[in-house]
Amino acid sequence: MKYDKPPLSFEEQAGLLIKRGLVVDRVFLIDRLRNVNYYRLSGYLYPYRQPDDNFKPGTTFEKAWRHYTFDRRLRLIVMDAIERVEVSIRTQLICILAHESGAFGYTKQEILPNLEADDHSRWVDEINKEVNRSHEQFVEHFRKKYGDNHALLPLWMTGEIMSFGCILTMYRGMTVAFKKEIAAYYGIPDEVLSSWLQTINVIRNICAHHSRLWNRELGVKPYIPRKNKYPQWHEPVLIPQNRIFGVLTILRYLLRIIAPQSQWEARLLTLLDEYPEISRWSMGFPDGWKESPLWK
Repeated sequence: MKYDKPPLSFEEQAGLLIKRGLVVDRVFLIDRLRNVNYYRLSGYLYPYRQPDDNFKPGTTFEKAWRHYTFDRRLRLIVMDAIERVEVSIRTQLICILAHESGAFGYTKQEILPNLEADDHSRWVDEINKEVNRSHEQFVEHFRKKYGDNHALLPLWMTGEIMSFGCILTMYRGMTVAFKKEIAAYYGIPDEVLSSWLQTINVIRNICAHHSRLWNRELGVKPYIPRKNKYPQWHEPVLIPQNRIFGVLTILRYLLRIIAPQSQWEARLLTLLDEYPEISRWSMGFPDGWKESPLWK
């Protein structure tokens, strides 16, 4: 089927929404549409749509806008936690690998045996590009002092410039023994940590692109630790894998280890209290979730 819908002016977009039953002042709506793309906003209006594309009776712009502002604030809170997790993971990886292979051992494929030679080469090339794009003062200092002998930076410097994607590639390439050592610090099996990092990377990208998060079905689902060894993830409440609540639980668990002094949980609960109309079911919150040891 050929897509032949024409672009609409802001006035036409407002007219279409009002025609479909959205209760809102037209001038106000046009002003909002000038600053928030129609297609982005439609994601928050979707729960109010009927099969014929009209909105349910009584659907106000304010209802959808509160979903929008809640989601924006949720992304900021999630990103705050992800930043702390990312910094911690970087620190663990850099420390272990640097002590094993020295400052520049990461440039040798054998130190990351679970990466194929071509994959390792592409990884080093990507790191080199990131270093060349960097304007960090420590990069310039190293180049001036040691650039005559070293094209790349020591791992403990490089690790501060690498993208999170490159960090994940480095983790994927490490030996099983190193993965287990890192995962043990967080009190979980290495395959669980690997899964969590992949999911966190996806969530990080969603937040970075300001995309809808609150009711999203997760495409990359994190592993939940096995019940026989980690019953708190299953009883008295099973932590779901497919919605943001599962990710929030993972982040809370990790922050208890990484930053136990953090007020992150309090900020999250305050946000939830401010928006009681937001569907907890759509976020994956199970009944009785506050009884989970992971949230007590």
